[in-house]
Amino acid sequence: MLQLNFIRENQQTVVDGLKKRNFTEEKLAVLTQVLSLDDQRRQIQTTLDGSLAERNKLSKEVGELFKKGAHQEADVIKDKVNQLKDSISELESQLKDTMDRLDSLLLTIPNIPHESVPAGSSEQDNEVAQAWDKALPVLEQQALPHWELASKYQIFDLELGTKLTGSGFPVFRGKGARLERALISFFLDEATKAGYEEIMPPLMVNEATARGTGQLPDKEAQMYHVTKDDLYLIPTAEVPVTNIFRDVILDVEQLPVKMTAYTPCFRREAGSYGAHVRGLNRVHQFDKVEIVQFQHPDKSYETLQEMVAHVEGLLNKLELPFRILRLCGGDMGFTSALTFDFEVYSAAQQRWLEVSSVSNFETFQSNRMKIRYREGKKIQLLHTLNGSALALARIVAAILENNQTPEGIVIPSVLRPYTGFDIIA
Repeated sequence: MLQLNFIRENQQTVVDGLKKRNFTEEKLAVLTQVLSLDDQRRQIQTTLDGSLAERNKLSKEVGELFKKGAHQEADVIKDKVNQLKDSISELESQLKDTMDRLDSLLLTIPNIPHESVPAGSSEQDNEVAQAWDKALPVLEQQALPHWELASKYQIFDLELGTKLTGSGFPVFRGKGARLERALISFFLDEATKAGYEEIMPPLMVNEATARGTGQLPDKEAQMYHVTKDDLYLIPTAEVPVTNIFRDVILDVEQLPVKMTAYTPCFRREAGSYGAHVRGLNRVHQFDKVEIVQFQHPDKSYETLQEMVAHVEGLLNKLELPFRILRLCGGDMGFTSALTFDFEVYSAAQQRWLEVSSVSNFETFQSNRMKIRYREGKKIQLLHTLNGSALALARIVAAILENNQTPEGIVIPSVLRPYTGFDIIA
């Protein structure tokens, strides 16, 4: 959530940033509403503060008059105090209503893009920040897409998942399940080697937690909601892990805080149909290892590059062709100031598949969650960052397709100590 002072003091910057996110003039009217409500809040607060001070002053006078035995005068002032109490109660109600309306509006305003974010309205406008500079793998004519390989080698079963739950819930079997577990272990080991503390968080969160990282209200339609208990299945480990420090003040010496977590992720992905979402290209449940950092504002973009390099290292070790995109304003997530997407090349489908997003949210999430740091006598909001390191579904798809041979699917050498086998045959 943007800070009110930032909006008030940097109105043109906010307008320009929202325009980069394709906000129309009509949508930009929310800024006028926010500032008007904030003016109203300030006026009510000033009046309330004055009334409270007057009440305290008169209450003190009543006490002194009673001590002197001037009961009649004291009763007159006491009536004024009671009238002030009614007025104060009304002012407090007005203030709460105004602040609730103000917060509701602020929750609808996305983060302001970093100056390096390109303008654009969709994924076609994303900028290739790092291209793959080697030859892309070319398969034999009889090469199969991963969903056919899965059937041939009994790696995962989409039909069984549909029987058990519904479409988009794959069941991994045999060596496919072992490959999935190997990737999770490999990604976690690499993260802990890089200094991230491993966390095993809950898979369901309450509304406050989902709101803190920006899933609510922006992505409510994509989340699975357990209505009876008012809990949400997590779409990413970012949600519970980042909220660990909600309402916490860290000492500057503790920064950066680095955490990693493996979790299944649940996303409704409503309205996703067609050939481009076949197999593991888009599912409702998938495994992912997430990396999260809490960092000093002066160092967060250096940290973002460090996290990008970490994901790059994983893909190099898996020997997968990849490219890095800098997302445009129109394709970037609601809470992000700058996002780099990683895409791996799917040789059988001859298309790029997104496998990671690495983002800096600056103070947008920390303002919602009141995650702060103390430096000397100052207490300020810190910056939050996270990245997929990595999302497994499409990684598995690329490994299966790119490494298929007439003899079977060759396992990347870095995974063999984890799988215990070299080939799925």
